[in-house]
Amino acid sequence: MSNTPSPLTLDSHQLYLEIPQSPQVQEQLYSTAGASMRAWINQLCLKAFLPWFREEIAPTARIYPNTAALPSFWEVVNGTAITFDRFRLVLIPTLAMDGDELRVPQEWVDILEWAADYYVAVYVNLDDGWIKIFGYTTHQILKTKGVYDVQDRTYSLESEDLIQDLNVLWVTRQMDEPEALRAEIAPLPPISKTQAENLLERLGNPDVKFPRLAVPFSLWGALLVHGGWRQRLCDRRQGMSEQWSIPQWLQTGVANIAGQLGWSQREFVAVPAGMRSAEPILGLSRQLVIAGNTYELRIFPKGAPEDHIWRFELRNAVPGSQIPVGFKLRLLNEDLQPFENNEDTAVTTVDLLYLEVILEPGEGLIWETEPTAEDYDQEILQF
Repeated sequence: MSNTPSPLTLDSHQLYLEIPQSPQVQEQLYSTAGASMRAWINQLCLKAFLPWFREEIAPTARIYPNTAALPSFWEVVNGTAITFDRFRLVLIPTLAMDGDELRVPQEWVDILEWAADYYVAVYVNLDDGWIKIFGYTTHQILKTKGVYDVQDRTYSLESEDLIQDLNVLWVTRQMDEPEALRAEIAPLPPISKTQAENLLERLGNPDVKFPRLAVPFSLWGALLVHGGWRQRLCDRRQGMSEQWSIPQWLQTGVANIAGQLGWSQREFVAVPAGMRSAEPILGLSRQLVIAGNTYELRIFPKGAPEDHIWRFELRNAVPGSQIPVGFKLRLLNEDLQPFENNEDTAVTTVDLLYLEVILEPGEGLIWETEPTAEDYDQEILQF
């Protein structure tokens, strides 16, 4: 664009990046005009920054936890997380032209699972289509030197206290023993399913314009850190019906967000107990990347419908390949609590891991693997 400042080198301590005009920014309905604008500037910031960051600094950089989850973050909080190597970075965009401070929502600082090593301040110029990176800081500096504002629950740092040269980030990343990037923070106490349902009922109402400020931070943070509850909050605020019903997926097709995550309908061949011939069973399948290799997670009903038996399987996606020793497939209740026989472990190399559970209609489960699957975020699957 003619109005875009010439891109400057990192040595100049400022970096301008043009926002690509294509592909089109993902369309998404949000509960308020504020949430819609927040999502818009975060998407534009991400579109400009991530390709440059991959090319210049970290080729393996990727969105955390995954692209499909971004609307559930932007519905309620400003910022986008990117992981690279063993580090995490959070982009904090602003429309303020003066760029006199970095203001980071408390969620990105005091939720242990969300906290990052680096926080990058970005000015987004909507009129001319470019962004300006005007500095970054670390979690350690933000917690020790930043000013906490109890009114809007943010940590702020003046621009003169930011590290302006992104070369410094590249250098510290190369060190075998990097400086302390993160301050110590305690995990938030978990909340019960009943507490979560009460919070979802209250905060899921779009008339609550600032849900992040409506309840104590300890409750709010504990709700958000649970991927399934965060997604349910987003769905409710955006007026969506149940998105994660497994029986519904089998009847009418996989929901859009689940499709973005890789879920699809698939027929499996099974031999029912006491029978010799195989018969096709309609189930659900999703490919996972675990420890650099591809696996398949399967879910399908077993037995008569009135039995309410569901089978979960984890298989290597490569025909003839197996699952390594130590891998685990685990199921948890909605509030992440284990139950009897909820885990299968590969004590030797095996063809598959599997679990069978009897579930009441409407009951929810969360699956997870060990090692953790790439781009994993908790999902509450309703049965």
